[in-house]
Amino acid sequence: MKENIVLTKSFDFSLAIIELYKELQNQKEFIISKQLLRSATSIGANANEASAAQSKRDFAHKMSISLK
Repeated sequence: MKENIVLTKSFDFSLAIIELYKELQNQKEFIISKQLLRSATSIGANANEASAAQSKRDFAHKMSISLK
């Protein structure tokens, strides 16, 4: 099976954001860190969902959600 570069990069990005989230938590930045974590990790979740799309049109739609 061919490696999906978007999924790989979004996963690596999520791991980096999790580390940043931990640092922000240590600095008592609770609100912005939580929002950052949710928005950054949703990219990978949406891209992963797009990989299971039922059609090309469905794939394009789900990837456009990831871009937002």
